[in-house]
Amino acid sequence: MCGIVGLLIKRIELRQQLGTLICPMISCMGTRGPDSAGLAVFQEPLPSGQRRFAMFSADADFDWAELERRFVADTETPCQVDAVERHASLVSTIPVEAFTNWLRGAQPDLHLLSVGRSIDVYKDEGHPRDIADRYQFARMSGTHAVAHTRMATESSVSPQHAHPFTAGQDFCLVHNGSLSNPYSIRRTLEKRGIEFETDNDTEAGCRYLEWRMREGDGLEQAIQHAFSALDGFFTFLMATGERMVLVRDAFACKPAVVAETDDYVAVGSEFRSLAHLPEIASARVYEPQPEQIYSWTV
Repeated sequence: MCGIVGLLIKRIELRQQLGTLICPMISCMGTRGPDSAGLAVFQEPLPSGQRRFAMFSADADFDWAELERRFVADTETPCQVDAVERHASLVSTIPVEAFTNWLRGAQPDLHLLSVGRSIDVYKDEGHPRDIADRYQFARMSGTHAVAHTRMATESSVSPQHAHPFTAGQDFCLVHNGSLSNPYSIRRTLEKRGIEFETDNDTEAGCRYLEWRMREGDGLEQAIQHAFSALDGFFTFLMATGERMVLVRDAFACKPAVVAETDDYVAVGSEFRSLAHLPEIASARVYEPQPEQIYSWTV
């Protein structure tokens, strides 16, 4: 099972409503994935010298204010921390490698969810509707977002195993399906120094695509390589700071539907997740074709 949804807002005036519009999509897909859920939301990019580091704490009583104090004391670098429940986003000019090294030493129990100028990722266990309420998804604004509701079939239920998966900066992937060769992909990438955090098959797909892009491929080229490198069934919905991309494998056995209007592009595993959207009755609604890359730019 599992459910994927995505929403890219074309009309600037609607971007303040991104969270309001995507929350029913996430809650609706809870029937396809009640175990855990996650959301990647993309906003206008930070200035070029800044990055947003999204983090998750398994401790519901974690002291995020103390984390901010210690970060400034240890690194002598200003920052801004915004926290809700077990999630916090830290914005700073610190280099990415310096931050990750600091986090491993100072707070090794925290899970780094995402890094970038635009992306912010939220993940947790529980019904997607409850997670959306807990982290106040409805209040979020932005250019686009992708989300996932998970019914675990091949690895444990945890925030770390929930989607979206991220690799590099401002790149994430959500997946409905099952890869049959994630461990061979993993061994290939580990030989190149790429570290993995889980045994989830989707992480292998995400890190493979990001590795291809670091090697010089565009995202479309990386996906073309993935058609031959990745075995199994998949509908992948990906996002970068500038766009949202959808692709299905050659058999296209995992469902997906797209609705496009002048104001937005919406993607869901089932049409019912899109039925509440404005002007949906006049939208162009279609099923994506197998091994065809669909890309929409902000």
